[in-house]
Amino acid sequence: MEFAAARDWEQYHTPKNLVAALSVEASELLEIFQWLTPEQSAGIMADPGDAHRVEDEVADVLSYLLQFCAVLGIDPLAALAAKIERNETRFPPAAR
Repeated sequence: MEFAAARDWEQYHTPKNLVAALSVEASELLEIFQWLTPEQSAGIMADPGDAHRVEDEVADVLSYLLQFCAVLGIDPLAALAAKIERNETRFPPAAR
């Protein structure tokens, strides 16, 4: 947030713009994996160059998600906990 404020970018950080940027960054992360086999995708972090690309895109996705949450007043960890709780009811563990 300080990074954006120091550059006067906050004026552009509307919910619509942030969620669009989040989608673009998630797509850039997906692009890295697009044509990989399951085995290649599981081992991608073994190559330093590929690992760096993945980490950069993860950072971009997380950054935009956190900015989006801040603008809308969403506590992302509370939202996650509530969603997991709802899913526990919707999707009970398989009987063994």
